[in-house]
Amino acid sequence: MAAVMKFTIVTLFPEIIESFFTSSIMAKSVGDGTISYQLVNFRDYAEDKHKTCDDAPYGGGAGMVIKVEPLARALEAVGAKQKRVVFPTPSGKPFTQHYAKKLSREEELVIICGRYEGIDQRIIDLYVDDEICIGDYVISSGEVAALVVVDAVYRLVDGVISSESLAEESFTDGLLEYPQYTRPATYCGINVPEILLSGHHAHIGQWRFMKRLEKTLRNRPELLEKADLDVETKRIIAELKSYNAKGTEEHGCDQSD
Repeated sequence: MAAVMKFTIVTLFPEIIESFFTSSIMAKSVGDGTISYQLVNFRDYAEDKHKTCDDAPYGGGAGMVIKVEPLARALEAVGAKQKRVVFPTPSGKPFTQHYAKKLSREEELVIICGRYEGIDQRIIDLYVDDEICIGDYVISSGEVAALVVVDAVYRLVDGVISSESLAEESFTDGLLEYPQYTRPATYCGINVPEILLSGHHAHIGQWRFMKRLEKTLRNRPELLEKADLDVETKRIIAELKSYNAKGTEEHGCDQSD
């Protein structure tokens, strides 16, 4: 069976990537043909005797920059200009669940792993379709950033994870996921909420929805401003805000002199 989706990762360190594709759910997806992958070491495309892939930046500055030629040759070898090319970088657009869903509809993604101070801008100009930022922080490994993108995307491909599991995840409808519990029913004096043991699915559903609203309001209130909420849900959120504000007033500390 032909693969539904292929990931081509262009990197200096394919060994970092390899284990991800041979473990857990990804290994199963690769095994059944839902996902395929190709790892391309662009050092193999350097033509000098030292296989040089980086050089000092024009204009001066600290660190080294990935050179154009070996990376461009690697991208040409995989036909990158006919495919969607992603470059994870702190200066890219925010990577969201919605963005991951869009990428999951592609037949193939080519992902470039940066290193050092980054890659020559001409690679971005000539090949890259998506500059993606996985968060407002900086890491040294473009491979780690690439795997974040791969993991968020591949699980949304049809056949990898059940639609039921995906439906209630954080960010799917603009809300965070509800708290999860499993056995034992009591641990360190903390009991699983009684409603989850009731077997009453309608009430459990209502409880879970309320907990999703509470958690989103507490941890990521900005998500509620963008979510598509009905009138009743907005009313509940207003009540939660009012209750939280009242609780703060009643339990607040007097910090006056």
